[in-house]
Formats: sequence, C-alpha cells, structure tokens
Amino acid sequence: MRPDTSAENVDHHAEAARLERTAGLHPEDAEHLLVQAAAHLELAGARPEATALYDRLLSSPATLDNPHLVRALKASNLWEYGHEAEARAIIEGLRVSAPRDPAPWVIAAEALEAHDELEAAQETFTEGATLLLTGVSEPPYSTHPLLFGRHRVRRMLGAPHDDWDALADTLHSSSVSLDELHDPKRVWSLGSDNPAELEAEISRLRAELDTYRQALSRPFPVAVLHWPTGELEELVTGYPSLAEEYPSHGEHLATIESALRELSASGTPNLGIVTGTVPSYEAFAASESSSPADTTLLPQYATTLAARGRAVAWPPQRGTACWCGSERTYEGCHGTSD
Repeated sequence: MRPDTSAENVDHHAEAARLERTAGLHPEDAEHLLVQAAAHLELAGARPEATALYDRLLSSPATLDNPHLVRALKASNLWEYGHEAEARAIIEGLRVSAPRDPAPWVIAAEALEAHDELEAAQETFTEGATLLLTGVSEPPYSTHPLLFGRHRVRRMLGAPHDDWDALADTLHSSSVSLDELHDPKRVWSLGSDNPAELEAEISRLRAELDTYRQALSRPFPVAVLHWPTGELEELVTGYPSLAEEYPSHGEHLATIESALRELSASGTPNLGIVTGTVPSYEAFAASESSSPADTTLLPQYATTLAARGRAVAWPPQRGTACWCGSERTYEGCHGTSD
C-alpha cells in the first residue's frame, strides 16, 4: 500500500507530484493514486500536505471505493505530527462504523500500537477479526495482517494464546515462528554482548525480511477479469472472434469462480477480481499497439487493472454481495459448494 523505498533513494516530493498529475489524467483511478501520493508525502515528512490530500479525497463529490481506508490513513498521519485528539476521534469513528475491509482495522490498530496504546490496539485488532473472520474457515489473504498484528500486540501484553493466535501461527509461513518474531525480549538481544544471542537475532531478522519481501513481491492481487453483462455483449458484438473466449455470460461467470477456486486450491494467495469496460479495454489495446480482438491482451489488461488498484479481493467477506453483481450474498450465489 505504501512506498517502502527510503527517502535517500527516492525524491518523494517529485513522486507525489507525478502521482497527482496522473490522477488528474485518470480520474477513475484518482483514489488509488492520491493515496499513494499522500504516502510519499508522509515519507518525505510533509505530513500536513499528506493530510490535505486525504481531505481532498474525503471531500470529493465522487464516491470513494474505500473511504474507511482513507480515514484510517489520515488518522495515522495526523497522530504523527501532534494531532492526537483528532486522530483518536477518527479511529473511534472507524470502530463504530465497522468497515468490512481489513485494511482500515489494521492501520487504525497499528497507529494505536505505535503510540503505546497496546490495550486499545488489541481491542481494535480483535473487533476487526470478530467482524470479518467469525464463521470463516479459511481467512482471506487480505485478513492475514489483522491476525498477525493481533498476535504481535497480545504477545507484547503477555496475553495467553487463543484460537486466533493459533490460527495466525498456522498462516505464518516463515521458518521463524510468530512467537519468536513477536517476543518482547528481542529488543534486549540487540544490545547484548553475547555472540550467540546476536546471531540468533540476525537469523530472526532475516526470516522476517524474507516474509516482508514475499509480501512486497505480490503488491496487488492475482486478478481474474470479469465483464458485466452489458460490457460483454458490447465486447463480443464489436469483436466477434472473442465469442470463442466468451460463449455466454453465464459460462464466463462460472469460469471465473472455477479459476479462482483452482488458484486457491493450488496455494496461490492474494486473489482478486477486476471488472473490465470496453472503452478502457480498447484504450489499453491501443496503448499496446494491438487489436482488442487479440486474446493475449486479456490477462495483461487484468494485471494492469489490478496494478492500478481496481481489484476486489476474492472470496468476498462473509455476508457481502457476490462479486458477479447480483443482489445476493456470495454464499447464496457463486459461493455455494458444488
């Protein structure tokens, strides 16, 4: 979500300005681009300017895809330059509004954690987990940071393991366990004169870095392309050769769900769905100096949309609408077992 290159190697002010210009050219992606721009400003230490971008998004007449995320980012940023009371008020409002996306919960809880509000951080992580994971047998990739953060804070508080802590342990793929990575005593080993303790800490840090690199290597979901009914009709009418790729809309939807389930069964994390439009696809084809009838462009178009922040996580959270656009919940639509 946030740029991770240090200010020594990137001109964050220039990058923020570039992203703002790009947002002006692509208003459909303005939310994603301006959030990135604000993150660069935060890294540059220009926190009031970052807040101005968050406010710009929140006051926009356009409907935001994830206003809760923008508010959480704003709260985290405000607290870092002395606006604690406002940050706390925003975080409390987020908890009351109970967003169905894990990211705002994680950001709000980590803001509390960063300012030594460990009990409040644990409560926030737990509220998010209770809302999003109760009755869920396989936690979606996007919820893993919620469980890992909760585990970390509870470890610092000395709380005994519960079922969600155990689940976090099983989801964690590093060679070093979460208990060891989140051990509060680790900080003391960094100042130790004992070579064995220092070597052990270096091993733990390497394992942590490997896990972090794996997350960065998948900055956006592996996304499958979805065409709504009207868009698919227009696409196949304009480019009849694509009828072989899309025999019918019903088969198209079934293929999407089947492909995602196969990817999930194979162990592929961070899956999502991007929704295409014919004008956007035609513009993409033109940028690639190719014809929209070229089927090899379809997965490239899906990846491009995902990289622009247009992917919706799959599977949907329990109780939310199905990804296909029907008014039914996912469990009562494409989420039913065969």
